[in-house]
Amino acid sequence: MIAEEKYEFSATAKKNIMILGVLGIVLFIAGVFMAMNSGGHGEEHASAIVTSKLVASADQEAAAGHEAAAEGEHHGSPVWLKRIYTSLWQNNVFFTGLGIIGLFFVAIQYAAQAGWSAPIKRIPLAMAHWIPIAGVLMLVLWFVVKADIFHWTHHDLYEEGGAGYDRIIAGKSGFFFWPLEAGGFPIFYVLRMVVFFGLWYMFFVWIKKEMLAEDINGGTAHWTKARSLSAIFLVIFAVSSSIAAWDWVMSIDTHWFSTMMGWYVFASWWVTGLAFITLVVANLKDKGYLKMVNSNHLHDLGKFVFAFSIFWTYIWFSQFLLIYYANIPEETVYFVTRIANSPYSWIFYTNLFLNFVLPFLLLMTRDAKRHMSMLKVVCPIVIVGHWFDFFNMVTPGVMKHDGGFGLLEVGLAMIFMAAFLFVTLSALAKVPLVAKNHPMMEESMNHHI
Repeated sequence: MIAEEKYEFSATAKKNIMILGVLGIVLFIAGVFMAMNSGGHGEEHASAIVTSKLVASADQEAAAGHEAAAEGEHHGSPVWLKRIYTSLWQNNVFFTGLGIIGLFFVAIQYAAQAGWSAPIKRIPLAMAHWIPIAGVLMLVLWFVVKADIFHWTHHDLYEEGGAGYDRIIAGKSGFFFWPLEAGGFPIFYVLRMVVFFGLWYMFFVWIKKEMLAEDINGGTAHWTKARSLSAIFLVIFAVSSSIAAWDWVMSIDTHWFSTMMGWYVFASWWVTGLAFITLVVANLKDKGYLKMVNSNHLHDLGKFVFAFSIFWTYIWFSQFLLIYYANIPEETVYFVTRIANSPYSWIFYTNLFLNFVLPFLLLMTRDAKRHMSMLKVVCPIVIVGHWFDFFNMVTPGVMKHDGGFGLLEVGLAMIFMAAFLFVTLSALAKVPLVAKNHPMMEESMNHHI
């Protein structure tokens, strides 16, 4: 018989999340105070010396004719404020990924007619409740931070013959401003953002409606409808997530591009989402919930985290190898900036260690994937590791050699994590924890690998 379970969002859990959020606020304020008192230059982790490689890359950029705009009048806000803007944008992109991957995981299970995951699908569904919040934050933040984070928003870059004219960026103007005049309001860019979040949220509402109706009515009609919606959503997600990666991450380094950026951002989002789902499942199981989940289900989740950590590494290495092997100056500058400058340099190598070496070694054996204690160790490593991955995707393009990593960045990450946890666990507590009428629940209960 399938047990009816309801998650209780306990006062202790709420208190712990509150402590995380308050501590994050304290660290953030302390970090801002320290950054302001550093005078905007020479943060504790900022680079003091630009290496010969970086100088060479700067010369290459100058040869391309865009240094005037990048290094001239577009200094923007004080360094401490740019650090705040950069960290806000990075965290929102990162946690947007966790929300959308929650819905993506549910859709994958329906489209693949997977039975093993039936007892755990309410967890990724709860994660998807972050999507509308992320959408509002993304839109509001963009209007606040655009001048500092997105160099392409400066109108003088598109005035041919002007001092700030940038031929390369002007050539990409249609991607941002169509059908309006280049340098005006980027209606095409903003419209994409609104449409993407609108579509993601609509499919979330529709799929959630079918999942909850299934609890009441049983049968296979709601499962079939959810499967059809999931198949359509996956096609939309394939396109929208790639373009979102170009818009929200790659366009920060406007002169640089990679045909693999859509895959790269997705891979980082996907493995982070898998790690978060696995961590929540392990913790709930440890507290007596999810009675139908056994070591076989944990093994499957562990295999997902293990396999897609390798997949992310494959994408990372492919992008890195192809760009360096070709030795094209306008492409290698992306990696030179991250390898040669502190704090990006140590994060660049730590990134590989946290996101590939440790997950690969710790989850290599069959037993490791089946034990909650090991999953509780590996999954936080993966989540933190990919937060660093997004840090190095976003920050160098904005801060250049003025970048810093300290209490400000750690505090904001804790604030976002507290908010995300609160939204996810609150949503999880409002519905039955297990879909008792799921047509494949019997298969899941007999799942064995």
